[in-house]
Amino acid sequence: MRRFMPAALGVMFAAVPLLPSFIALTKVAFPGVSLVPSVVTYSVLGGCAVLAIYALTMLARYPLRGSQPLLLPVLSIFGAGLLAGLAGFDPAAGLLFTLIGGLGIVWHCAIMRFYGDRYAALTIYWAYMLSCAVACAIAIAMVVTRHPAGQYALQHGRATGTFILPGELAGYLIALLPPAYALGCVAAQRALRVLGWIVLAIGLAALALTYSRAGWMGFAAAFAFLLAMRTRRGVGAAAIVAAAGAVAVLVLFNAHHNPSEDYTRLSIWQAAIQVADRFPLTGVGPFNFSRLYALVRAPDGDPTAFHAHSIYLTFFVEFGIVGIATVAWTFYRFVGELRLRLACAPSPQAFLALSVAAGLVGVAVQGLIDTVSVVIFGLWMPTMALALAAAKGGEPSPTVER
Repeated sequence: MRRFMPAALGVMFAAVPLLPSFIALTKVAFPGVSLVPSVVTYSVLGGCAVLAIYALTMLARYPLRGSQPLLLPVLSIFGAGLLAGLAGFDPAAGLLFTLIGGLGIVWHCAIMRFYGDRYAALTIYWAYMLSCAVACAIAIAMVVTRHPAGQYALQHGRATGTFILPGELAGYLIALLPPAYALGCVAAQRALRVLGWIVLAIGLAALALTYSRAGWMGFAAAFAFLLAMRTRRGVGAAAIVAAAGAVAVLVLFNAHHNPSEDYTRLSIWQAAIQVADRFPLTGVGPFNFSRLYALVRAPDGDPTAFHAHSIYLTFFVEFGIVGIATVAWTFYRFVGELRLRLACAPSPQAFLALSVAAGLVGVAVQGLIDTVSVVIFGLWMPTMALALAAAKGGEPSPTVER
């Protein structure tokens, strides 16, 4: 049965554009329209669960000592989520989304263990790139045709596609465009190189049409990081890219935002700090910030807030100090392990691994002023695994040119 693992990994990466529809499973009134029918949402969730069972079976059947350097840290996050959910204001919703996060852990472990299998890496990147091209084409077509009208009106003409919110699409593209660029440069297959450049072009167009200021800054930070790490004059080039991103944000500060979001996030952040002050240890539980926001918001603040508009504040509010500590431990271990693997990786391999890590840097910057659920549940842990597996401690890669 192990021969089906490359296909299973490819299916999971291809399904990422459908994962934001999971938010419709909550009782939270989110400010968007889900284009994915509920039957499809439940089918995707069920399919992910089946693939997780298959992956767990294969991991148990083919264990490899030392192949999971982040297992304990990511399990600690899962434990913090369970604790926060049980102690929070809606244990059922907390349990559901903690279990969805657990699927990401299984996905992470499967990538780490089976990335080196025959065709696995190629299947992952082909599935990742093709699904991105389709998702971006759909999002752009919806803007051009202004259909569906309800989605176009609600988002003020911003590209959204299947991601419900423009910021979700932007977060997805921040994580994906740097590896698309790297594949365009160093992929072993000519067809995959061409696909990488196509995805980069269409993805940049879709990212621009999101009019997501946090997304633009995150993208600029991702490519600035990649330039700083890979070119001789990287620091100067990185500064230019970061400055260009800042200029774009300033010039188009409120484009396609009605009403303006200049000050709304300040009131939301103030409310989040008040909630965190009241429940500092374990938080209020996953996706429970919106329940308490109305009780602590300023009189002139937004009437509703789906999340804390900062991934760090959101984690603090919903998972508490315990959750923040586990997240910090995970990133510390990830950075240390990636440095060890890059030290002995060939240049093309290191470039691909760094490009994947650059996506994480970008969404970390985006997360300063936004919370993107597709990153938390669908991209964060698999992307860490993909970066580590792409470096592979110096082993030869079937994906990139030697």
